[in-house]
Amino acid sequence: MADKVNPAPEGGWESLKVDELKAELEARGLPKSGNKAELIARLADDDVAQAGTAPAPAAEKEAAPEDAPQATETPEPDSEEVAEEEAAEDEPKQRRRGSAETTTTRKRERAPRPEGDLIVRARARYVRTAPRKARLVMDHIRGKRVEQAQAILEHAPRAVSTDILKLLNSAIANAESAYELGADELTVSRAYVDEGPTIKRYRPRALGRATKIAKRTSHMTIELTTEGNGR
Repeated sequence: MADKVNPAPEGGWESLKVDELKAELEARGLPKSGNKAELIARLADDDVAQAGTAPAPAAEKEAAPEDAPQATETPEPDSEEVAEEEAAEDEPKQRRRGSAETTTTRKRERAPRPEGDLIVRARARYVRTAPRKARLVMDHIRGKRVEQAQAILEHAPRAVSTDILKLLNSAIANAESAYELGADELTVSRAYVDEGPTIKRYRPRALGRATKIAKRTSHMTIELTTEGNGR
């Protein structure tokens, strides 16, 4: 096999083209895939291997008996390194498998109920109503028990009372989800309305004029507390 191997050219394997390198690899029975740097490295490794095959038996015969135990001891660290590499490869798989199990079986933990009075908040932004109209309804439920506030909002004549009732029910749901509190344990401590951005529109009038229309929005907030409910 050594007679068929062509020696490296004077300029080295780098002086050859890719087609010539592939032809040389094909003649040696080596894979010829990859870029030029990989082909050159493959040929250089093969040259080193071909050069080291002949003196290897002689070196083993001339070696002293003292070298024999060293030859038997060298595979031991190699086997340990192989075992460590296999364990390192298995660790990411076990972590991924374990993380998937924890995500599927994870349960939502409720926050512990702290001692003293609690405050639960809900906020609705950009509600399409004027702040002045919303404040007229908010004034009726401020300081009332939640059940009483719901009854007031259900029978209020203003249209904004529907949006405020939805906001109140959202605050009750937050208290039930976070602290397991019922509606009979809560009181409306704060209920206020902030002014939101105004949407500007125009209406055509006589003689080519236009009248400005201001469509106001509101940011409404309701805070519930357990103060004064016998807790």
